[in-house]
Amino acid sequence: MSETKVFGMTPTWRRDVHTHYCPGCTHGVAHRLVCEAIDELGIRDEAIGIAPVGCAVLIHQYMDLDFIEAAHGRAPAVAYGIKAVRPDKIVFTYQGDGDLASIGMGEIVHAVNRAWPLTVVFINNAIYGMTGGQMAPTTLLGQKATTCLSGRTAEANGYPVRMCELLATLEGPAYIERVALSKPQHILKAKAAIKKAFENQVNNKGFSFIEVLSTCPTNWGLRPVEACQWLEENMIPYYPLGVFKDFE
Repeated sequence: MSETKVFGMTPTWRRDVHTHYCPGCTHGVAHRLVCEAIDELGIRDEAIGIAPVGCAVLIHQYMDLDFIEAAHGRAPAVAYGIKAVRPDKIVFTYQGDGDLASIGMGEIVHAVNRAWPLTVVFINNAIYGMTGGQMAPTTLLGQKATTCLSGRTAEANGYPVRMCELLATLEGPAYIERVALSKPQHILKAKAAIKKAFENQVNNKGFSFIEVLSTCPTNWGLRPVEACQWLEENMIPYYPLGVFKDFE
């Protein structure tokens, strides 16, 4: 089956560049889904992305639209600044778990609570990718990282943070959903969720937050296919997929 039949027409503004991501990393899949959502909604000229620190810092190299770099964890604050001065624009952030759930925890909580129409795509691969595989706030109990060689323990490191469940307790968000990129059927659902998150902003329906369970084969020490299986068997049981809030 052709790529066009599976994922729709290739966005003409997606840049034809070689990936800098490791083999099997699903950041590239998530990039494609963001591109398709923006393309299908016809909002390329209105969209402004906020690129964070981490593996996704070079997202702007793959998309020919306006991007702004943000300091580590500060993407939601920058997004609010842009939306305040240009409320006509479609503003989104694309952030990893080390960026959003660690140093950026304060920013995302207050951004969600303010309830402005913004879109956040949150990539959760349960580890710090770019900086060498350190433990992240989302690292699972028992999961090994360079800063917990024997595996994370609740006694020493606390529990992994479930961002969707945490943010869903606030009054501010209009739409929160967790999706995954480990299987084709999950990818199709992820695309629908990301598109809805952008569509909500187009229709001024409020803050949308999409958590995307992603793989990191390099820092997990697994082959790409094994990484997808590990995500299915370990991440999804702790981070269940589904809608956590939808004002519709």
